[in-house]
Amino acid sequence: MTAADTQRLCDVVLDETIGRATPDVEHERAVAIFDLIEENSFEPVGHDKGPYKLKLSLIESKLVFSIATQADEPITTHILSLTPFRRIVKDYFMICESYYEAIRSSTPSQIEAIDMGRRGIHNEGSQTLMDRLDGKIKVDFDTARRLFTLVCVLHWRG
Repeated sequence: MTAADTQRLCDVVLDETIGRATPDVEHERAVAIFDLIEENSFEPVGHDKGPYKLKLSLIESKLVFSIATQADEPITTHILSLTPFRRIVKDYFMICESYYEAIRSSTPSQIEAIDMGRRGIHNEGSQTLMDRLDGKIKVDFDTARRLFTLVCVLHWRG
């Protein structure tokens, strides 16, 4: 097996106990999980026996990454404070609401301008997530982007 076969996620699950979100948010969740499974780079530091299963949840306002092997053997759990994400997620929610409204009633140039802002905030959140995972889980930027989308979905639900 190559590193591409083992340093990756094979399954991602979001905590379902916090409920469902709007159809737009649920669509974002489904696309992010599909894209994440299709292409990702994910390796818990000190463990190279993947592929891995990831469960994301919110517990007492903390982000929880529960990682297991493909055979469901627990590897590690990382708990991250959401404080560094609060402003970014709030800004991301606001611009997403504007974006969803714009795609229903605005011109293509207006939609494009909002989408550029949305991507910029999303990139900022993705970089913050990479920084917070440093020394715990190795991910590439595209994987961090998809994971940040899922962090936002958890917020929307919670």
